Amino acid sequence: MSEYNPKSPKAEEFINHEEILASLRFAEENKNNKPLIDEILKKAEEYKGITHREAALLFECNLPDANERIFRLAKEIKDNFYGNRIVMFAPLYLSNYCVNGCTYCPYHHQNAHIPRVKLTQEQIRDEVTALIDMGHKRLAIEAGEDPVNNPIEYILESIDTIYKTKHKNGAIRRVNVNIAATTPENYKKLKDAGIGTYILFQETYNKENYENLHPTGPKHNYAYHTEAMDRAMHAGIDDVGLGVLFGLSLCRYELVGLIMHAEHLEAYCGVGPHTISVPRICPADDIDPAAFSDAVDDDTFAKIVAVIRIAVPYTGMIISTRESQKTRERVLNLGISQISGGSRTSVGGYTMPETRDDSTAQFDVSDTRTLDEVISWLIDMGHVPSFCTACYREGRTGDRFMSLLKSRQIINCCHPNALLTLKEYLTDYASPETAKKGEALIAKETEKITNEKVKIRAKQNLIDIEKGTRDFRF
Repeated sequence: MSEYNPKSPKAEEFINHEEILASLRFAEENKNNKPLIDEILKKAEEYKGITHREAALLFECNLPDANERIFRLAKEIKDNFYGNRIVMFAPLYLSNYCVNGCTYCPYHHQNAHIPRVKLTQEQIRDEVTALIDMGHKRLAIEAGEDPVNNPIEYILESIDTIYKTKHKNGAIRRVNVNIAATTPENYKKLKDAGIGTYILFQETYNKENYENLHPTGPKHNYAYHTEAMDRAMHAGIDDVGLGVLFGLSLCRYELVGLIMHAEHLEAYCGVGPHTISVPRICPADDIDPAAFSDAVDDDTFAKIVAVIRIAVPYTGMIISTRESQKTRERVLNLGISQISGGSRTSVGGYTMPETRDDSTAQFDVSDTRTLDEVISWLIDMGHVPSFCTACYREGRTGDRFMSLLKSRQIINCCHPNALLTLKEYLTDYASPETAKKGEALIAKETEKITNEKVKIRAKQNLIDIEKGTRDFRF
């Protein structure tokens, strides 16, 4: 039996099954222990995070007053560290060829219903041009694991193509990468290619369930997959993104495992995850969510988001268009700081129309609004849609970004950058109605910049954007 050790490089020691079970027992035994819950919430109000065991108890808490405090505190933490900015991105699916047998994913090797597609570099340029013309500046590229069809050389060539594609006033300024666990040598190649965040979802931290859900293919190796972030960070990738697919195992188990993984990265690599994603299993070709007995309802999902935000206050949180507008609206105030907009989850989906019969989508999109509709909706709610990539391009990644965040300098750095990129969007891509609302929001939000020199410079940059200059950043 392995012992729990957050500083260990071994997956079964830093994601320790017995420690998770002990944390869940502790939470069950104390879910009505008001003095202990109050003590944890008081600690959480210092905005320095809480442990995985404390998070388990807050998640299990049955006390209405305490639950109200949990949701209120999650919003306070999000507002204090990230303000009202919401970072925008879009996924770009390169290939659905895959050699794995994941039972929850339509790309699994045995699925004979789905057509297999791999984009050429010319097709990638067309997809990227379409995304640029929507207004996007940040992409997350996705590809199945297939060493023959999707080797690392293909991924690297695709990244180069994306960065070199320009159209009118637009370009993609940050490429995040969501591909299978790989070697230190390949992570170094990704770093040298200029990627932003390396994203890899654990899917489930329960080893037994993990191996059953991944019966064939290289992804079956639990330890190799779980230790991937360590290899990536030791190869020089500063920013990594964690996530589980809620619904594959008991959500409380996954919540504890996810926070333990964040604690491990802090202890072993020196800095925690840049982002945490919270997808739920949803319908797709050959996949029925009803077949998974641990599906997560909306109220439980909201509490998951709130508890993660309290436990890891410095980490960005992502929600995709697999969630509905109603769900996304609810969790935006509980910790989410990044969302996708106008997304297509099929290979070539931005330029190639498809029918249900020839779908290559990895999952069904619930929020089908255009990017402009999403931007307009965010503005109506008082959020600042941000296309900013400045920190990545200025070298403020990893611990350098975290120190900026912890020092509460977001208002004088990320906030003006968000306003400048929103101004670019409004000038180049927005509908007249969205542009009008957005300009009013920018005028109001600019006055919140506390550093007078930054405010003066931001106002001049906004004027220069109207005159045709692009890509200002603090």
